[in-house]
Amino acid sequence: MTTEELPIPADDSSPPDLDPATVDGPRTVGRVIAEALRAAGVRYAFTVPGESFLGLLEGLAAAGIRVIAARHEGAAAFMAEAHGQLTGRPAAVIGTRAVGAANMSIGIHTAFADSTPMFVLVGGVDRPFRGREAFQEVDQVATFGALAKWAVELDAAGDVAATMEIAVAHALGGRPGPVLISMPEDLLDEIVPGGAIAITRPSRRAGVSDDQVRGVLQLLASAERPVILAGGGVLRARCSNDLLRLAELLHVPVVAAWRRGDVVPNDNPLYLGMTGYGSPAVLRERLARADAMLVIGCRLNEIASHQWTIPAAVTRWAHVDIAPARPSPTLSAADITVEADAKVFLRAAVSRLEKSVLLAGLVAARDEHNDHDRAAWEAATVVDQAPWDGPGVHPGRVIAALGRVLPETAILTTDAGSFAGWAARGYRFRRPGTFLGPTSGAMGYGLPAAIAAALVHRDRPVVALTGDGGMGMTLAELETAVREGAKVIAVVFDNQQYAMIRRYQDARPGAAAIATDLGPIDFAAVARAQGARGIRVETDAAFEPALRQALSHDGPTLLHLIVDRRWNSVDLAATGPADA
Repeated sequence: MTTEELPIPADDSSPPDLDPATVDGPRTVGRVIAEALRAAGVRYAFTVPGESFLGLLEGLAAAGIRVIAARHEGAAAFMAEAHGQLTGRPAAVIGTRAVGAANMSIGIHTAFADSTPMFVLVGGVDRPFRGREAFQEVDQVATFGALAKWAVELDAAGDVAATMEIAVAHALGGRPGPVLISMPEDLLDEIVPGGAIAITRPSRRAGVSDDQVRGVLQLLASAERPVILAGGGVLRARCSNDLLRLAELLHVPVVAAWRRGDVVPNDNPLYLGMTGYGSPAVLRERLARADAMLVIGCRLNEIASHQWTIPAAVTRWAHVDIAPARPSPTLSAADITVEADAKVFLRAAVSRLEKSVLLAGLVAARDEHNDHDRAAWEAATVVDQAPWDGPGVHPGRVIAALGRVLPETAILTTDAGSFAGWAARGYRFRRPGTFLGPTSGAMGYGLPAAIAAALVHRDRPVVALTGDGGMGMTLAELETAVREGAKVIAVVFDNQQYAMIRRYQDARPGAAAIATDLGPIDFAAVARAQGARGIRVETDAAFEPALRQALSHDGPTLLHLIVDRRWNSVDLAATGPADA
Protein backbone atom coordinates (compact mmCIF):
# COMPACT_ATOMS: atom_id res chain seq x y z
CA MET A 1 0.00 0.00 0.00
CA THR A 2 1.40 3.37 -0.97
CA THR A 3 0.18 6.90 -0.81
CA GLU A 4 0.72 9.89 -3.02
CA GLU A 5 3.45 12.16 -1.71
CA LEU A 6 1.80 15.57 -1.43
CA PRO A 7 3.57 18.17 -3.57
CA ILE A 8 4.79 21.52 -2.37
CA PRO A 9 3.27 24.15 -4.65
CA ALA A 10 5.40 26.73 -6.36
CA ASP A 11 5.09 30.16 -4.80
CA ASP A 12 3.32 32.09 -7.52
CA SER A 13 3.50 35.30 -5.50
CA SER A 14 7.20 35.77 -6.21
CA PRO A 15 9.15 35.99 -9.47
CA PRO A 16 11.35 33.19 -10.79
CA ASP A 17 14.88 32.68 -9.58
CA LEU A 18 17.11 35.65 -10.21
CA ASP A 19 20.43 35.56 -12.00
CA PRO A 20 22.52 38.02 -9.97
CA ALA A 21 24.78 38.51 -12.94
CA THR A 22 21.92 40.30 -14.69
CA VAL A 23 21.35 42.75 -11.83
CA ASP A 24 22.26 46.26 -13.01
CA GLY A 25 23.98 48.82 -10.85
CA PRO A 26 25.75 48.59 -7.51
CA ARG A 27 24.60 46.02 -5.00
CA THR A 28 24.45 46.70 -1.29
CA VAL A 29 25.23 44.21 1.44
CA GLY A 30 21.49 43.98 2.17
CA ARG A 31 20.84 43.09 -1.45
CA VAL A 32 23.62 40.50 -1.56
CA ILE A 33 22.32 38.81 1.59
CA ALA A 34 18.85 38.71 0.04
CA GLU A 35 20.17 37.22 -3.20
CA ALA A 36 22.04 34.55 -1.25
CA LEU A 37 18.86 33.67 0.66
CA ARG A 38 16.91 33.49 -2.59
CA ALA A 39 19.53 31.20 -4.13
CA ALA A 40 19.32 28.98 -1.03
CA GLY A 41 15.58 28.49 -1.59
CA VAL A 42 14.11 31.17 0.67
CA ARG A 43 10.78 32.53 -0.57
CA TYR A 44 9.32 33.89 2.69
CA ALA A 45 10.76 36.11 5.38
CA PHE A 46 8.81 36.66 8.61
CA THR A 47 9.52 39.67 10.77
CA VAL A 48 8.61 42.45 13.11
CA PRO A 49 10.40 45.29 11.29
CA GLY A 50 13.17 47.20 13.02
CA GLU A 51 15.28 50.19 12.08
CA SER A 52 18.47 48.14 12.37
CA PHE A 53 17.84 46.14 9.17
CA LEU A 54 15.96 48.40 6.77
CA GLY A 55 18.65 47.82 4.15
CA LEU A 56 17.94 44.10 4.26
CA LEU A 57 14.18 44.60 3.92
CA GLU A 58 14.76 46.60 0.76
CA GLY A 59 17.07 43.88 -0.55
CA LEU A 60 14.50 41.16 0.14
CA ALA A 61 11.83 43.01 -1.80
CA ALA A 62 14.20 43.52 -4.73
CA ALA A 63 15.16 39.83 -4.70
CA GLY A 64 11.53 38.67 -4.84
CA ILE A 65 11.29 37.29 -1.30
CA ARG A 66 7.90 37.86 0.26
CA VAL A 67 8.08 39.62 3.61
CA ILE A 68 5.34 38.84 6.16
CA ALA A 69 4.90 41.16 9.13
CA ALA A 70 3.95 39.32 12.32
CA ARG A 71 2.75 40.79 15.61
CA HIS A 72 5.58 39.27 17.67
CA GLU A 73 9.05 38.02 16.78
CA GLY A 74 8.42 34.71 18.57
CA ALA A 75 5.45 34.04 16.31
CA ALA A 76 7.47 35.12 13.27
CA ALA A 77 10.15 32.58 14.20
CA PHE A 78 7.52 29.86 14.61
CA MET A 79 6.17 30.71 11.15
CA ALA A 80 9.61 30.39 9.60
CA GLU A 81 10.26 27.11 11.42
CA ALA A 82 6.91 25.64 10.40
CA HIS A 83 7.51 26.61 6.77
CA GLY A 84 10.84 24.81 6.81
CA GLN A 85 9.46 21.75 8.59
CA LEU A 86 6.54 21.47 6.19
CA THR A 87 8.38 22.09 2.91
CA GLY A 88 12.00 21.21 3.58
CA ARG A 89 12.87 24.63 2.15
CA PRO A 90 14.32 27.26 4.48
CA ALA A 91 12.53 30.45 5.39
CA ALA A 92 13.99 33.50 7.07
CA VAL A 93 13.05 35.23 10.30
CA ILE A 94 14.33 38.73 10.93
CA GLY A 95 14.43 40.76 14.12
CA THR A 96 16.15 43.76 15.55
CA ARG A 97 19.12 43.76 17.91
CA ALA A 98 18.86 42.16 21.36
CA VAL A 99 15.15 42.64 22.09
CA GLY A 100 13.92 41.24 18.78
CA ALA A 101 16.49 38.47 18.88
CA ALA A 102 15.44 37.54 22.41
CA ASN A 103 11.86 37.14 21.25
CA MET A 104 12.98 35.02 18.29
CA SER A 105 14.98 32.67 20.48
CA ILE A 106 12.07 30.31 21.16
CA GLY A 107 11.80 29.66 17.42
CA ILE A 108 15.55 29.19 17.07
CA HIS A 109 15.45 26.54 19.79
CA THR A 110 12.47 24.87 18.13
CA ALA A 111 14.17 24.81 14.72
CA PHE A 112 17.27 23.21 16.21
CA ALA A 113 15.19 20.56 18.02
CA ASP A 114 13.23 19.82 14.83
CA SER A 115 16.31 19.82 12.54
CA THR A 116 14.64 22.51 10.47
CA PRO A 117 16.63 24.69 8.05
CA MET A 118 16.09 28.37 8.89
CA PHE A 119 17.94 31.65 8.51
CA VAL A 120 17.81 33.94 11.53
CA LEU A 121 18.89 37.48 10.61
CA VAL A 122 19.40 39.98 13.40
CA GLY A 123 20.13 43.66 13.02
CA GLY A 124 23.02 44.91 15.11
CA VAL A 125 24.57 48.13 16.34
CA ASP A 126 26.85 50.17 14.08
CA ARG A 127 30.37 48.78 13.98
CA PRO A 128 32.03 51.86 15.52
CA PHE A 129 29.70 51.56 18.54
CA ARG A 130 30.39 47.92 19.33
CA GLY A 131 31.65 47.25 22.83
CA ARG A 132 30.45 50.61 24.16
CA GLU A 133 27.08 49.50 25.53
CA ALA A 134 25.25 51.00 22.58
CA PHE A 135 21.47 51.02 22.39
CA GLN A 136 20.21 47.41 22.60
CA GLU A 137 23.75 46.07 22.26
CA VAL A 138 24.53 42.49 23.17
CA ASP A 139 26.94 39.89 21.85
CA GLN A 140 24.31 38.27 19.65
CA VAL A 141 26.49 35.42 18.42
CA ALA A 142 27.38 34.36 21.95
CA THR A 143 23.93 34.99 23.44
CA PHE A 144 21.43 33.82 20.83
CA GLY A 145 23.77 32.04 18.45
CA ALA A 146 24.31 29.35 21.09
CA LEU A 147 20.76 28.16 20.34
CA ALA A 148 21.51 27.80 16.63
CA LYS A 149 23.48 25.27 14.64
CA TRP A 150 25.95 27.98 13.59
CA ALA A 151 26.25 31.73 14.09
CA VAL A 152 28.32 34.59 12.71
CA GLU A 153 28.55 38.38 12.84
CA LEU A 154 29.25 40.14 9.56
CA ASP A 155 32.04 42.69 9.61
CA ALA A 156 33.19 43.66 6.10
CA ALA A 157 31.31 44.05 2.83
CA GLY A 158 33.92 42.11 0.92
CA ASP A 159 33.41 39.03 3.11
CA VAL A 160 29.62 38.88 2.94
CA ALA A 161 29.30 36.63 -0.12
CA ALA A 162 31.70 34.01 1.22
CA THR A 163 30.09 34.12 4.65
CA MET A 164 26.64 33.57 3.19
CA GLU A 165 27.95 30.55 1.27
CA ILE A 166 29.14 29.07 4.57
CA ALA A 167 25.83 29.91 6.28
CA VAL A 168 23.86 28.12 3.57
CA ALA A 169 26.08 25.05 3.90
CA HIS A 170 25.42 24.91 7.64
CA ALA A 171 21.66 25.47 7.36
CA LEU A 172 21.08 22.88 4.62
CA GLY A 173 23.98 20.46 4.94
CA GLY A 174 24.12 17.37 7.13
CA ARG A 175 21.52 17.61 9.87
CA PRO A 176 19.69 20.81 8.84
CA GLY A 177 19.17 23.55 11.36
CA PRO A 178 18.94 27.27 12.07
CA VAL A 179 21.85 29.60 11.44
CA LEU A 180 22.06 33.08 12.97
CA ILE A 181 23.60 36.02 11.13
CA SER A 182 24.18 39.24 13.05
CA MET A 183 24.25 42.27 10.72
CA PRO A 184 25.64 45.64 11.86
CA GLU A 185 23.20 48.31 10.76
CA ASP A 186 25.82 50.49 9.09
CA LEU A 187 27.09 47.56 7.00
CA LEU A 188 23.83 46.83 5.17
CA ASP A 189 23.98 49.90 2.90
CA GLU A 190 27.62 49.49 1.93
CA ILE A 191 28.36 48.59 -1.68
CA VAL A 192 29.73 45.10 -2.25
CA PRO A 193 32.75 44.88 -4.53
CA GLY A 194 32.94 42.24 -7.22
CA GLY A 195 30.42 40.46 -9.39
CA ALA A 196 27.61 38.01 -8.94
CA ILE A 197 27.24 35.89 -5.84
CA ALA A 198 27.17 32.12 -6.33
CA ILE A 199 25.45 29.88 -3.78
CA THR A 200 25.73 26.10 -3.96
CA ARG A 201 23.10 24.15 -2.08
CA PRO A 202 24.82 21.26 -0.30
CA SER A 203 23.75 17.69 -0.94
CA ARG A 204 22.73 15.42 1.93
CA ARG A 205 22.59 12.31 -0.24
CA ALA A 206 25.47 10.39 1.28
CA GLY A 207 25.77 6.87 -0.10
CA VAL A 208 25.44 3.55 1.71
CA SER A 209 27.44 0.38 1.29
CA ASP A 210 26.06 -3.02 0.36
CA ASP A 211 27.34 -4.40 3.65
CA GLN A 212 25.44 -1.76 5.65
CA VAL A 213 22.20 -2.43 3.81
CA ARG A 214 22.61 -6.20 4.09
CA GLY A 215 23.31 -5.96 7.80
CA VAL A 216 20.19 -3.94 8.57
CA LEU A 217 17.96 -6.18 6.46
CA GLN A 218 19.31 -9.33 8.09
CA LEU A 219 18.75 -7.79 11.51
CA LEU A 220 15.05 -7.23 10.77
CA ALA A 221 14.37 -10.31 8.65
CA SER A 222 15.82 -12.70 11.24
CA ALA A 223 13.63 -11.37 14.06
CA GLU A 224 10.18 -12.46 15.19
CA ARG A 225 9.03 -9.16 16.71
CA PRO A 226 10.97 -6.44 14.90
CA VAL A 227 9.79 -2.86 14.55
CA ILE A 228 10.77 0.25 12.60
CA LEU A 229 10.82 3.54 14.51
CA ALA A 230 10.67 6.38 11.98
CA GLY A 231 11.14 10.10 12.56
CA GLY A 232 11.35 13.46 10.86
CA GLY A 233 14.25 12.45 8.62
CA VAL A 234 11.84 10.32 6.60
CA LEU A 235 9.43 13.23 6.20
CA ARG A 236 12.23 15.64 5.35
CA ALA A 237 13.54 13.27 2.66
CA ARG A 238 9.99 12.69 1.36
CA CYS A 239 10.38 8.94 1.28
CA SER A 240 7.33 7.68 3.18
CA ASN A 241 6.40 5.45 0.26
CA ASP A 242 9.85 3.87 0.33
CA LEU A 243 9.50 3.27 4.07
CA LEU A 244 6.13 1.59 3.58
CA ARG A 245 7.50 -0.55 0.77
CA LEU A 246 10.32 -1.75 3.02
CA ALA A 247 7.90 -2.48 5.87
CA GLU A 248 5.54 -4.41 3.62
CA LEU A 249 8.30 -6.46 2.00
CA LEU A 250 9.70 -7.39 5.40
CA HIS A 251 6.31 -7.69 7.18
CA VAL A 252 7.62 -5.33 9.88
CA PRO A 253 5.40 -2.72 11.60
CA VAL A 254 6.16 1.00 11.71
CA VAL A 255 6.00 3.24 14.79
CA ALA A 256 6.24 7.02 14.41
CA ALA A 257 8.52 9.05 16.63
CA TRP A 258 6.88 11.66 18.84
CA ARG A 259 5.14 14.40 16.85
CA ARG A 260 5.93 12.64 13.60
CA GLY A 261 2.64 10.75 13.46
CA ASP A 262 2.18 11.53 9.76
CA VAL A 263 5.34 9.67 8.72
CA VAL A 264 3.16 7.00 7.07
CA PRO A 265 -0.62 6.78 6.59
CA ASN A 266 -2.15 5.67 9.88
CA ASP A 267 -4.72 3.46 8.17
CA ASN A 268 -2.00 1.12 6.95
CA PRO A 269 -2.29 -2.14 8.93
CA LEU A 270 1.44 -2.06 9.68
CA TYR A 271 1.20 1.29 11.50
CA LEU A 272 1.27 0.91 15.29
CA GLY A 273 1.09 4.49 16.56
CA MET A 274 3.29 7.35 17.76
CA THR A 275 5.64 7.34 20.73
CA GLY A 276 5.87 10.00 23.42
CA TYR A 277 3.17 11.98 25.19
CA GLY A 278 -0.29 10.63 24.51
CA SER A 279 0.83 7.17 23.43
CA PRO A 280 -1.07 4.23 24.94
CA ALA A 281 0.58 1.68 27.19
CA VAL A 282 0.23 -1.07 24.56
CA LEU A 283 2.58 0.81 22.25
CA ARG A 284 5.26 1.24 24.88
CA GLU A 285 4.95 -2.43 25.78
CA ARG A 286 5.27 -3.44 22.14
CA LEU A 287 8.43 -1.40 21.72
CA ALA A 288 9.93 -2.86 24.88
CA ARG A 289 9.29 -6.40 23.58
CA ALA A 290 10.94 -5.83 20.20
CA ASP A 291 13.78 -8.25 19.49
CA ALA A 292 15.08 -6.03 16.64
CA MET A 293 14.57 -2.40 15.73
CA LEU A 294 15.47 -0.07 12.90
CA VAL A 295 15.56 3.57 14.03
CA ILE A 296 15.54 5.72 10.90
CA GLY A 297 15.51 9.50 10.57
CA CYS A 298 15.08 9.84 14.33
CA ARG A 299 17.40 11.24 16.99
CA LEU A 300 15.81 9.25 19.85
CA ASN A 301 15.22 12.32 21.99
CA GLU A 302 13.97 11.96 25.54
CA ILE A 303 10.26 12.02 24.69
CA ALA A 304 10.42 9.91 21.53
CA SER A 305 12.38 7.21 23.35
CA HIS A 306 10.27 7.32 26.53
CA GLN A 307 13.05 8.73 28.70
CA TRP A 308 15.72 6.79 26.80
CA THR A 309 14.27 3.36 27.55
CA ILE A 310 13.71 2.54 23.85
CA PRO A 311 15.38 0.58 22.31
CA ALA A 312 15.33 -1.72 25.32
CA ALA A 313 18.48 -3.38 26.58
CA VAL A 314 17.40 -6.71 25.05
CA THR A 315 16.73 -5.18 21.63
CA ARG A 316 19.28 -5.43 18.83
CA TRP A 317 19.01 -2.26 16.81
CA ALA A 318 20.29 -0.31 13.85
CA HIS A 319 20.41 3.48 13.57
CA VAL A 320 20.11 5.14 10.15
CA ASP A 321 20.30 8.92 10.20
CA ILE A 322 21.98 11.80 8.42
CA ALA A 323 23.79 12.57 11.69
CA PRO A 324 23.46 9.55 14.01
CA ALA A 325 24.57 10.01 17.58
CA ARG A 326 24.21 8.09 20.81
CA PRO A 327 21.54 10.19 22.51
CA SER A 328 22.03 9.00 26.06
CA PRO A 329 24.57 6.93 27.99
CA THR A 330 21.64 4.92 29.36
CA LEU A 331 21.01 3.46 25.91
CA SER A 332 23.17 0.67 24.56
CA ALA A 333 25.10 1.56 21.43
CA ALA A 334 23.49 0.59 18.12
CA ASP A 335 24.56 -2.75 16.67
CA ILE A 336 24.69 -1.11 13.24
CA THR A 337 25.09 2.60 12.56
CA VAL A 338 24.56 4.03 9.08
CA GLU A 339 25.23 7.70 8.41
CA ALA A 340 22.93 8.35 5.48
CA ASP A 341 19.91 10.21 4.24
CA ALA A 342 16.75 8.17 4.82
CA LYS A 343 15.76 8.10 1.15
CA VAL A 344 19.18 6.87 0.01
CA PHE A 345 19.13 4.04 2.51
CA LEU A 346 15.50 3.04 1.97
CA ARG A 347 15.77 2.89 -1.80
CA ALA A 348 18.92 0.80 -1.61
CA ALA A 349 17.27 -1.50 0.93
CA VAL A 350 14.08 -1.92 -1.09
CA SER A 351 16.05 -2.60 -4.26
CA ARG A 352 18.00 -5.35 -2.54
CA LEU A 353 14.99 -6.78 -0.74
CA GLU A 354 12.90 -7.10 -3.89
CA LYS A 355 15.41 -9.70 -5.11
CA SER A 356 15.45 -11.63 -1.85
CA VAL A 357 13.45 -14.48 -0.31
CA LEU A 358 12.32 -14.41 3.34
CA LEU A 359 11.97 -17.37 5.69
CA ALA A 360 8.29 -18.34 5.60
CA GLY A 361 8.13 -19.36 9.26
CA LEU A 362 9.39 -16.04 10.54
CA VAL A 363 7.12 -14.12 8.15
CA ALA A 364 4.10 -16.04 9.42
CA ALA A 365 5.08 -15.35 13.02
CA ARG A 366 5.52 -11.65 12.29
CA ASP A 367 2.15 -11.48 10.54
CA GLU A 368 0.43 -13.05 13.53
CA HIS A 369 2.07 -10.63 15.94
CA ASN A 370 1.34 -7.68 13.66
CA ASP A 371 -2.37 -8.47 13.47
CA HIS A 372 -2.59 -8.78 17.24
CA ASP A 373 -0.58 -5.61 17.88
CA ARG A 374 -2.58 -3.55 15.40
CA ALA A 375 -5.87 -4.66 16.96
CA ALA A 376 -4.55 -3.82 20.43
CA TRP A 377 -3.44 -0.36 19.28
CA GLU A 378 -6.75 0.38 17.60
CA ALA A 379 -8.66 -0.58 20.74
CA ALA A 380 -6.37 1.52 22.93
CA THR A 381 -6.71 4.64 20.79
CA VAL A 382 -10.49 5.08 20.88
CA VAL A 383 -10.89 8.48 22.54
CA ASP A 384 -14.57 9.36 22.11
CA GLN A 385 -16.57 6.68 23.90
CA ALA A 386 -16.28 7.63 27.58
CA PRO A 387 -19.67 8.53 29.05
CA TRP A 388 -20.15 12.26 29.42
CA ASP A 389 -23.15 14.54 29.76
CA GLY A 390 -21.53 17.28 31.80
CA PRO A 391 -20.78 20.87 30.83
CA GLY A 392 -18.73 21.71 27.77
CA VAL A 393 -17.36 19.47 25.06
CA HIS A 394 -15.80 16.02 25.26
CA PRO A 395 -12.22 16.42 23.89
CA GLY A 396 -12.21 12.95 22.39
CA ARG A 397 -15.42 13.58 20.49
CA VAL A 398 -13.89 16.74 19.06
CA ILE A 399 -10.92 14.74 17.77
CA ALA A 400 -13.23 12.09 16.34
CA ALA A 401 -15.25 14.77 14.54
CA LEU A 402 -12.08 16.25 13.07
CA GLY A 403 -11.19 12.81 11.74
CA ARG A 404 -14.62 12.37 10.15
CA VAL A 405 -14.93 15.81 8.60
CA LEU A 406 -11.46 16.87 7.51
CA PRO A 407 -10.17 15.63 4.14
CA GLU A 408 -7.04 13.52 4.12
CA THR A 409 -5.03 16.45 2.73
CA ALA A 410 -5.85 18.70 5.71
CA ILE A 411 -2.88 19.95 7.74
CA LEU A 412 -3.00 19.91 11.54
CA THR A 413 -0.73 21.93 13.76
CA THR A 414 -0.46 21.58 17.49
CA ASP A 415 0.64 23.53 20.50
CA ALA A 416 1.85 22.27 23.86
CA GLY A 417 -0.68 21.29 26.51
CA SER A 418 -2.79 18.46 27.86
CA PHE A 419 -5.27 18.81 24.98
CA ALA A 420 -2.55 17.65 22.57
CA GLY A 421 -2.63 14.14 24.02
CA TRP A 422 -6.13 13.59 22.67
CA ALA A 423 -5.02 14.32 19.13
CA ALA A 424 -1.80 12.34 19.55
CA ARG A 425 -3.76 9.26 20.49
CA GLY A 426 -7.01 9.59 18.58
CA TYR A 427 -6.39 11.43 15.30
CA ARG A 428 -5.50 9.38 12.21
CA PHE A 429 -3.19 11.01 9.68
CA ARG A 430 -3.85 9.63 6.22
CA ARG A 431 -1.11 11.41 4.27
CA PRO A 432 2.52 12.21 5.03
CA GLY A 433 3.30 15.88 5.45
CA THR A 434 0.01 16.80 7.12
CA PHE A 435 1.16 17.55 10.67
CA LEU A 436 3.28 20.24 12.30
CA GLY A 437 4.25 19.85 15.94
CA PRO A 438 7.37 21.12 17.74
CA THR A 439 9.54 18.54 19.47
CA SER A 440 10.79 21.43 21.61
CA GLY A 441 7.42 21.38 23.38
CA ALA A 442 7.03 25.13 22.85
CA MET A 443 3.74 26.83 23.68
CA GLY A 444 2.36 29.34 21.22
CA TYR A 445 3.40 27.34 18.15
CA GLY A 446 0.02 26.15 16.85
CA LEU A 447 -1.47 29.32 15.35
CA PRO A 448 1.72 30.77 13.77
CA ALA A 449 2.55 27.36 12.29
CA ALA A 450 -0.93 27.13 10.81
CA ILE A 451 -0.56 30.57 9.23
CA ALA A 452 2.69 29.51 7.55
CA ALA A 453 1.08 26.28 6.32
CA ALA A 454 -1.91 28.17 4.92
CA LEU A 455 0.40 30.52 3.01
CA VAL A 456 2.14 27.53 1.40
CA HIS A 457 -0.99 25.44 0.79
CA ARG A 458 -3.84 27.84 0.09
CA ASP A 459 -5.95 25.06 -1.40
CA ARG A 460 -5.92 22.81 1.68
CA PRO A 461 -7.65 23.11 5.07
CA VAL A 462 -5.30 24.03 7.90
CA VAL A 463 -6.38 23.48 11.51
CA ALA A 464 -4.47 24.70 14.56
CA LEU A 465 -5.12 22.79 17.79
CA THR A 466 -4.30 24.88 20.86
CA GLY A 467 -5.15 25.25 24.50
CA ASP A 468 -6.26 28.50 26.06
CA GLY A 469 -2.75 28.93 27.47
CA GLY A 470 -0.95 28.62 24.14
CA MET A 471 -3.53 30.63 22.24
CA GLY A 472 -3.21 33.41 24.77
CA MET A 473 0.45 33.73 23.81
CA THR A 474 -0.08 34.30 20.08
CA LEU A 475 -3.71 35.41 19.81
CA ALA A 476 -2.70 38.66 18.09
CA GLU A 477 -1.50 36.66 15.07
CA LEU A 478 -5.13 36.20 14.02
CA GLU A 479 -4.82 39.69 12.59
CA THR A 480 -1.79 38.49 10.62
CA ALA A 481 -3.91 35.67 9.21
CA VAL A 482 -6.67 38.11 8.28
CA ARG A 483 -4.26 40.56 6.65
CA GLU A 484 -2.45 37.87 4.68
CA GLY A 485 -5.58 35.97 3.68
CA ALA A 486 -4.40 32.81 5.44
CA LYS A 487 -7.44 30.54 5.75
CA VAL A 488 -6.79 28.88 9.09
CA ILE A 489 -9.14 27.28 11.58
CA ALA A 490 -7.99 27.72 15.19
CA VAL A 491 -9.56 25.24 17.61
CA VAL A 492 -9.07 26.41 21.20
CA PHE A 493 -9.60 23.92 24.04
CA ASP A 494 -10.40 26.27 26.93
CA ASN A 495 -10.33 24.89 30.48
CA GLN A 496 -9.07 28.13 32.06
CA GLN A 497 -5.87 26.61 33.36
CA TYR A 498 -2.40 25.45 32.48
CA ALA A 499 -3.74 21.92 32.73
CA MET A 500 -0.61 19.90 32.04
CA ILE A 501 1.34 21.71 34.75
CA ARG A 502 -1.65 21.39 37.06
CA ARG A 503 -1.46 17.61 36.64
CA TYR A 504 2.16 17.66 37.75
CA GLN A 505 1.19 19.78 40.74
CA ASP A 506 -1.64 17.42 41.65
CA ALA A 507 0.81 14.51 41.64
CA ARG A 508 3.04 16.17 44.26
CA PRO A 509 2.58 15.73 48.01
CA GLY A 510 0.18 18.38 49.22
CA ALA A 511 -1.11 19.06 45.69
CA ALA A 512 -0.67 22.84 45.82
CA ALA A 513 -2.15 24.53 42.75
CA ILE A 514 0.06 27.60 42.32
CA ALA A 515 -0.19 29.91 39.27
CA THR A 516 -2.00 27.37 37.07
CA ASP A 517 -5.51 28.84 37.22
CA LEU A 518 -6.35 31.26 34.41
CA GLY A 519 -9.16 33.76 33.98
CA PRO A 520 -11.79 33.62 31.26
CA ILE A 521 -11.17 35.04 27.79
CA ASP A 522 -13.88 35.34 25.18
CA PHE A 523 -11.65 34.05 22.42
CA ALA A 524 -14.44 34.12 19.85
CA ALA A 525 -15.10 37.79 20.54
CA VAL A 526 -11.40 38.62 20.31
CA ALA A 527 -11.25 36.82 16.97
CA ARG A 528 -14.14 38.87 15.65
CA ALA A 529 -12.51 42.06 16.88
CA GLN A 530 -9.49 41.24 14.71
CA GLY A 531 -11.57 40.62 11.59
CA ALA A 532 -11.73 36.84 11.83
CA ARG A 533 -14.78 34.67 12.39
CA GLY A 534 -15.30 33.60 16.01
CA ILE A 535 -17.67 30.86 17.21
CA ARG A 536 -18.22 29.72 20.80
CA VAL A 537 -18.88 25.97 21.11
CA GLU A 538 -20.32 24.66 24.37
CA THR A 539 -21.69 21.21 23.41
CA ASP A 540 -20.52 18.19 21.46
CA ALA A 541 -23.46 18.51 19.08
CA ALA A 542 -22.47 22.06 18.17
CA PHE A 543 -18.88 21.31 17.20
CA GLU A 544 -19.27 19.50 13.88
CA PRO A 545 -21.65 22.09 12.34
CA ALA A 546 -19.28 24.85 13.48
CA LEU A 547 -16.33 23.02 11.92
CA ARG A 548 -18.16 22.60 8.61
CA GLN A 549 -19.04 26.30 8.60
CA ALA A 550 -15.39 27.15 9.22
CA LEU A 551 -14.30 24.97 6.31
CA SER A 552 -16.65 26.79 3.97
CA HIS A 553 -15.67 30.26 5.22
CA ASP A 554 -13.25 32.21 3.04
CA GLY A 555 -11.04 33.47 5.86
CA PRO A 556 -9.72 32.66 9.33
CA THR A 557 -12.08 31.15 11.91
CA LEU A 558 -11.59 30.56 15.62
CA LEU A 559 -13.66 27.86 17.36
CA HIS A 560 -13.72 28.51 21.11
CA LEU A 561 -14.41 25.18 22.83
CA ILE A 562 -15.57 25.21 26.44
CA VAL A 563 -13.89 22.26 28.20
CA ASP A 564 -14.56 21.04 31.72
CA ARG A 565 -11.23 21.26 33.56
CA ARG A 566 -11.61 17.68 34.76
CA TRP A 567 -10.76 16.56 31.20
CA ASN A 568 -7.05 17.06 31.90
CA SER A 569 -5.57 13.89 30.38
CA VAL A 570 -6.20 11.58 27.44
CA ASP A 571 -5.79 8.69 29.88
CA LEU A 572 -9.36 9.52 30.98
CA ALA A 573 -10.65 8.61 27.51
CA ALA A 574 -11.87 5.20 28.60
CA THR A 575 -13.45 6.16 31.92
CA GLY A 576 -14.44 9.82 31.87
CA PRO A 577 -13.42 12.50 34.38
CA ALA A 578 -15.88 11.40 37.05
CA ASP A 579 -13.83 8.23 37.62
CA ALA A 580 -10.44 9.97 37.59
